[in-house]
Amino acid sequence: MFSDSMKRFAIYLLLSVAGFFLVSCASERRIAGIRSGGMRPDLSIPSDLDFEKMKEELLRQAELDTVVAEDNDGPLIMNAIKDQESGEMVATDVIRASRVVARFRNIAERFGKVNLEFDITVPQEMLSSSWKLELSPLMKMLGDSTYLDPVYITGQKYRDEQMRGYRRYARFLSSIIGDSADFVRIRQLEIFIERHFPETYAMKNDSSFVSDPHAENIFGVSRREALEHYTKHYLVRRNDRRIADKDRKFREYVKDPIVTDGLRLDTVLTTADGEVVYRYVQQVGSRPGLKRIDVALEGRLYEDGEEICQVARPEDIVFYVSSLSSLADPAPRYMVKVLERRVYDNTHAFIDFAQGKADIDTLLPGNSAELSRIRKCIDGVVARDELVLDSLIVTASCSPEGGYSYNSRLSMARSEAVKTLLSGMLDENNAAKLRTGSIPENWERLCRMAKEDTVLSEASIAEIERASCMEDKDRAETAVLAMLPEYRYLREKIYPRLRTVKFDFYLHRKGMEKDTVHTTALDTVYMHGVEALRNLDYKKAVELLRPYKDYNSALAFLSAGYDHSALDNLEKIKESSARTDYLMAVVLSRLERKREAKEYYLRSVDKDPSMAFRANLDPELADIAAGLDVHNQF
Repeated sequence: MFSDSMKRFAIYLLLSVAGFFLVSCASERRIAGIRSGGMRPDLSIPSDLDFEKMKEELLRQAELDTVVAEDNDGPLIMNAIKDQESGEMVATDVIRASRVVARFRNIAERFGKVNLEFDITVPQEMLSSSWKLELSPLMKMLGDSTYLDPVYITGQKYRDEQMRGYRRYARFLSSIIGDSADFVRIRQLEIFIERHFPETYAMKNDSSFVSDPHAENIFGVSRREALEHYTKHYLVRRNDRRIADKDRKFREYVKDPIVTDGLRLDTVLTTADGEVVYRYVQQVGSRPGLKRIDVALEGRLYEDGEEICQVARPEDIVFYVSSLSSLADPAPRYMVKVLERRVYDNTHAFIDFAQGKADIDTLLPGNSAELSRIRKCIDGVVARDELVLDSLIVTASCSPEGGYSYNSRLSMARSEAVKTLLSGMLDENNAAKLRTGSIPENWERLCRMAKEDTVLSEASIAEIERASCMEDKDRAETAVLAMLPEYRYLREKIYPRLRTVKFDFYLHRKGMEKDTVHTTALDTVYMHGVEALRNLDYKKAVELLRPYKDYNSALAFLSAGYDHSALDNLEKIKESSARTDYLMAVVLSRLERKREAKEYYLRSVDKDPSMAFRANLDPELADIAAGLDVHNQF
């Protein structure tokens, strides 16, 4: 016969086993539902209700009872409240607040950024103390897909098991010996010295330094030999194995490490039904042509550190992106251009001549590159169909070093040498148009370079300018420049850059008889600014459109966040339109001048009724438009 205690134990054991199997079966059914897609999280656009107010409403609803009444169509579920006089529960027509699920929303791009805001709702059936749910939003725009930071919902038992793994790993780390002294039998070493060398043991408390060779003479053994003898080698080997085993032990004990990087903690709300609602907020850099952003949701379910199934994807949500830059006026802008019959252009070349010589060494790397550049420049000018070359003047110049008359002959000889070289590059017709000139000493360029130089003192610069005005150039170089403390610097760094060859191109426009003609041409600078505006490059748009002070420049200022500059531009536009009034409404709303913003918004809608619908896309005017309800007026 079994005793009562044994019976009770058997009943308890039977109930425990039955409960285990019931829980296990329920868990398997829930996993099967998740795996098949019967249970899944929801992805939705938040309603326009304030999130905190919605939280308060859900908490209040959780306190209400529910009564069920029968009618011909079946059960009717209503809320019930307690009557203040009778104290009885009375059915009411206050319907429980439903969660508004939207799949798309218009969002505004501002200053090159867009803010995505959506809710991830997880039903209570998908939550378990022994599970971890990983949810990863997937953002898709302009053909690219990017995973956003994942959201983790971790059960208490699952987290306890994670922490247990960390504790086991911490105990393993604590078993690794960090102090090398722990490997040595210190006491045995002291006993050995005290027993066999008492006179040296007395040195234990002596602070004087004893070198290792000296100690070897005293003890008969070296310090290394003594330590080697009394070291616990088995302990060292075991410690080395544990150090090498750290990574493997971490993977063994911590099967699912706790994620700390990219952890999302924006807003989490638990509803009265046990659902978890996570408010996900993400700022995204906008791109040119961005009109739409799709967001999907992928998920995985984990148990005991292992993935047990993937979560079915809910329906995607869509954000339609609107930008103030879409209001840009693409109309071409023209500018008046004055065409001169005669055209002039020039360029300089630094050709290296030997000192006092006019011969051109074409094999020098510097000369070869400069002559090649000049050849391309001449070919480019001659190849232009609308221009005719009248003359090409080659002018060589020298530095003030040396006599003026000698430099005059040298510079002319160098010009003739360059002309001769170019004649072989041109056809007979254009070669006949070559002319030569010379600048014996290029004092004008010397003064200009001196003013821009950072080495020369102000006093020396003033002396150079004084010397350039002297009639006797030989005396100016020998009596003034040669006396400067930076004269060596002048000769080595400045003078070589004065020995240049200048090419002056004189041309005229083919078929043009008048000296000047006024025509219109597309303002490419302005059109590049409009293009930058439409491509959301607001910094460049402001830089290019700033001087024009028109509608597009105001829009560039507004898009870049320069509200006062935008307002100043808009106020200077004489003829207003629906769009200029609309921009005025936006900028005034930003500047908290709501009454004036309302007036300009109404003017805009009066001129163009479609602007009433545009206001839904711009947060600055959404509240004003909603309060006026102008949509019903048109």
